[in-house]
Amino acid sequence: MYESIPMTIKTQFYTWQDYRCAYEVHHPDNSEIALLTIHPIGVGLSRKFWQRFCQEWYAAGNRNPIYNPDLLGCGDSAMPRAAYSPEDWAKQLQFFIQTVIQKPVILVVQGALFPVAIALANLEPDRVKGVVLSGPPSWSLMTEAGNPLQQKLSWNLLFDSPLGNLFYRYARREKFVRSFSIRQLFGDENDVDAQWLKMLDEGSRNLASRYAVFSFLAGFWRKNYREDLANLKPPIFAVFGEKASGISKTGKTDTAEQRLSDYRNNLSNCDGAIAPGRNVMPYEATAEFVKVISPFVRNR
Repeated sequence: MYESIPMTIKTQFYTWQDYRCAYEVHHPDNSEIALLTIHPIGVGLSRKFWQRFCQEWYAAGNRNPIYNPDLLGCGDSAMPRAAYSPEDWAKQLQFFIQTVIQKPVILVVQGALFPVAIALANLEPDRVKGVVLSGPPSWSLMTEAGNPLQQKLSWNLLFDSPLGNLFYRYARREKFVRSFSIRQLFGDENDVDAQWLKMLDEGSRNLASRYAVFSFLAGFWRKNYREDLANLKPPIFAVFGEKASGISKTGKTDTAEQRLSDYRNNLSNCDGAIAPGRNVMPYEATAEFVKVISPFVRNR
């Protein structure tokens, strides 16, 4: 159904803290508010996750500029050997807003990268005018503290080791990626298509991409965000898939209705919707995702 983004959308680069960082931009000269996408972290994932979303956004008649950056450690950006935190990526995107976009944005965020959006909104309160969330973690998970000691041990003893290197080689195999995608990400296994598998294969060929993935798996994004969420200023629109699920035991069995209700009840500036799909609606249910978020974007 969806073809690749035309080659006229070229990869561009900027330098942040001596690291070469990649991005692409669609309709940069349009005067409407810009969308800044934040892609998920996972084996082979990068800004290319948003290709279908961009195509559908414009096919639906929208003309907002869309900026798709690669987070450090992903895609065509530099991949230093480091344990990345949400604050690291937020500072990268803050610089990107200040030097490249240079105008207000609405963040469009996939999954558990919500903590990056929280940190970025706190860093740039005057320029972040809204946040769209696709399949964010359950409220209980967002307000449960992680274990810093366990996170460091996981990183030092497993992920940042020869064993971690071997595990990443195993995890990037098509059989494993397909199985994981069916079990944890997609509502319909038929949506785990050749384009998805090719994207992840190409994105994970550079084995240095494992550091971003392992930073996520080690749980460096996990903490109690209750106070940060209470102070979050921009309006939020949270979209949950009808078959929404989680990997962590915390909130794993919550229905989509319960997840949305928790966000609405705990955030005074939050609205949302339930859309077809499971956990990656911008890819698996692109047209429906675009349809439900378009009014929120227009109203900003």
